[in-house]
Amino acid sequence: MDSCSGCGPGYRSPLEAMKGRREEIVYLPCIYRNTDILKPDYLATVDVDPKSSTYCQVIHRLPMPNLRDELHHSGWNACSSCFGDASKKRNRLILPALMSSRIYVVDVGTNPRAPQIHKMVEPIELYWKSGLANPHTSHCLGNGQIMISCIGDPAGNNKGGFVLLDGETFEVVGNWEHPGEAAPFGYDFWYQPRHNVMISSEWGAPKALVDGFNPAHVKEGLYGTSLHVWDWTTHRKLQSLHLGEEGAVPLEVRFLHDPDATEGYVGCALGGTVFRFYKTPEGDWAVEKVIHVPNKKVEGWVLPEMPGLITDILISLDDRFLYFSNWLHGDIRQYDITDRRKPRLVGQVFLGGSIISDGPIRVVEDPENQPQPHPRIIKGRRVPGGPQMLQLSLDGLRLYVTTSLYSGWDKQFYPDMMREGSVMMQIDVDSVKGGLTLNENFLVDFGKEPDGPVLAHEVRYPGGDCTSDIWL
Repeated sequence: MDSCSGCGPGYRSPLEAMKGRREEIVYLPCIYRNTDILKPDYLATVDVDPKSSTYCQVIHRLPMPNLRDELHHSGWNACSSCFGDASKKRNRLILPALMSSRIYVVDVGTNPRAPQIHKMVEPIELYWKSGLANPHTSHCLGNGQIMISCIGDPAGNNKGGFVLLDGETFEVVGNWEHPGEAAPFGYDFWYQPRHNVMISSEWGAPKALVDGFNPAHVKEGLYGTSLHVWDWTTHRKLQSLHLGEEGAVPLEVRFLHDPDATEGYVGCALGGTVFRFYKTPEGDWAVEKVIHVPNKKVEGWVLPEMPGLITDILISLDDRFLYFSNWLHGDIRQYDITDRRKPRLVGQVFLGGSIISDGPIRVVEDPENQPQPHPRIIKGRRVPGGPQMLQLSLDGLRLYVTTSLYSGWDKQFYPDMMREGSVMMQIDVDSVKGGLTLNENFLVDFGKEPDGPVLAHEVRYPGGDCTSDIWL
């Protein structure tokens, strides 16, 4: 955290954030929904300070007061977008529950190492005041409000709208978008106020994805393939950018961190592609495909071809490197994006996945000609699932990785992980030339939790990070 008189939360700029304090603890939602254990999801606090006696251990667990919530992503009541407001404090973690449609507000200010529930927004508030359900991504706004993207309506149909919470009372204020102007699908969003723009992405209909992935649902139009461009001031949808089949299921939206930038990237899960979105000289927005991970032809799997399934992407705070995970193929990739239109692969590491050499699936044709990777074993524990959620240290030197995507899909693609629990790993990053190396001395094993193996998802730093903070 920056220390200066009269400053609000976060950092003055992305480059200032890179000089921030090293992470000592992180928060992760842990999910029991779809496992055989009938216990509430919880927020885990994990010690990641190598000098600590409890390094790599869960030091606190905050159980939710309900079952089967499906905690997923988290955000803040205030971040670097409020840096100029000394009255604001980053002391509440916003925890939307993807399937129950509850929103938990967690007090992490009173005791950061032992968070407590501050407030709970019930689903009925979301349903009645906004006509939305299945809240996903949460960002704080410079005006003090909190905005959360939703992926459905109360009946489980696809609907890409945005709900606003009051930043002090955490009451539902209503919709950000105008009545009748929600996008067909919802998922993630990122805003860039200097260019008066917000861009949102699409996953699928909640009732289609609730219990797993059915390829027939793609053909039936129950999954999205578009980005949406919104006017940040008027809240009107300006454009829909259609990515087509090769851009199917565009998930995480990442603008460059530089608030003057007019471009960013989105990872398309099913298409195995990364698209660059950018503002044209004419003032509208366009897209171009800049990375493609080809499908592998396989035997012994549910389909004859296996996509990489790009499920998380992030950009280093200096806007130099882009990272993403291929949850099915099992690798994390690092690209130098100095040339924004031509990302260059500079690092790759395999951590589990579906095509490990001793598994039941055989790769019969791989356009990239890569051998099937060996299973990854850390401290005697075989890595279950594949690399999924990513979080980069502020200085860009450490990449944290978890292996659970979403309990309904974990159960389908990695049943072993449901029984054994997920893990958190750490990758050492060469931020000069590029390169990724597994830290063999780091492992958080969520298979050893007191109530039984659990699925840990997104990693969040108490002081903000490169997927939570937006600069104005």
